[in-house]
Amino acid sequence: MSGIDLYPTSLRLLGRDVLVVGGGAVAARRARGLLDAGAKVTVVAPEAGHDVVRLAEAGLVTWVRRGYATSDLEGVWFVQTATGLPELDARVAAEAEGRRIWCVNAADHEASAAWTPATARVDDVTVAVNAGGDPRRAKALKDAIVLALRTGNLPLRRHRRTSPGRDAHDGAGLAPTGSRSLGGRVALVGGGPGDTGLITVRGRQLLAEADVVVADRLGPRGLLAELGDAAAGGPRVIEVGKAPGAHQATQDEINEILVREALAGNVVVRLKGGDPYVLGRGGEEAEFCRRHGVDVEVVPGVTSAISVPAAAGIPVTHRGLATGFSVATGHDELAELPARSDHTIVLLMGVRRLAESVAVLRVRGLAAHTPVAIVERGWTPDQRVTIATLGTIVDRARAVGVANPAVIVIGDVVRVSPYATADLGASLTTQLH
Repeated sequence: MSGIDLYPTSLRLLGRDVLVVGGGAVAARRARGLLDAGAKVTVVAPEAGHDVVRLAEAGLVTWVRRGYATSDLEGVWFVQTATGLPELDARVAAEAEGRRIWCVNAADHEASAAWTPATARVDDVTVAVNAGGDPRRAKALKDAIVLALRTGNLPLRRHRRTSPGRDAHDGAGLAPTGSRSLGGRVALVGGGPGDTGLITVRGRQLLAEADVVVADRLGPRGLLAELGDAAAGGPRVIEVGKAPGAHQATQDEINEILVREALAGNVVVRLKGGDPYVLGRGGEEAEFCRRHGVDVEVVPGVTSAISVPAAAGIPVTHRGLATGFSVATGHDELAELPARSDHTIVLLMGVRRLAESVAVLRVRGLAAHTPVAIVERGWTPDQRVTIATLGTIVDRARAVGVANPAVIVIGDVVRVSPYATADLGASLTTQLH
């Protein structure tokens, strides 16, 4: 039997009597799998290994301490042989077949009426692989499929609802506090600084499961193209990205979208740039969802505060140059931050108020020769690095037309960048191609 004549199916064994003949390691492994399926397992064997003994002592299986008898087949739905004795396994299999009971013969897969595949579960997806009777080949294939599922390289999106999908709503279309959504949930996923390879494995998996993606302008946009459009079975994408001077959705509107879509029974992924909990307002979104009875999962992302400077070869800490760093936005008051060149300051969304930020830091006593780098569109093909000093960066940024999205790094660590001049006496701008 090569496997061509197999009919793949899944058995519901919950509460049904099954028989395992044999007491060794294979028998124990098969017994555990049957227990996981909810079966009532009886093991028949005159002697048993440690694993079977433990299962019996825990009351999980019934161990009949004798050799196999034909009467053991009475009332069972499924049989697994694993005695290590081919003649005995063949007898059990033949007698089971005579009673129209499916039996897996561990000693002779070619003659076996049923095969046990290599199996695994990823969330509520069960993977089962038969490979022509070659268990090692089946396991290798199973492991590869599981890896692809866990990394989001295979589609996990549900197309059949398993719940009604909608709770009672209040007049605003949102669930009242204390109610629970049916089936729907929200995942706040940090997508990293923009490169599609910098999202976490869990984030990529959730995207593969999503019914709806609520997308930011600064998230990893390339991933959306990989998911396919809704007409082709991909998720529905709702664009809420904010651009300076052209807000497509307010934060309140975004919050309401997340709750509305989850209450409709959808798996909703809020795909954000960087990390949702680092100046990303993810905390507000999570609170709003929980207040309206929606389950929320938070998936951290690679924050642009650290990763974008790294794209320009700048560590935020470096032995002998800086042992600490602070992260702020250009909208924040900088008067309380350490004003020393050996303490790195990272400004997010700080281009518009760069001149004001520089003035505050100069008043605080930070020297004019303190190195500054502005990294625009980090980790994208259009990345551009502008390096100058605190005294010259404003004029240099205006001259080259620096624009968001950009991360500003202030401190001696900028000297480590391969784009910096030896003495930082001359300002420079480097475009990556």
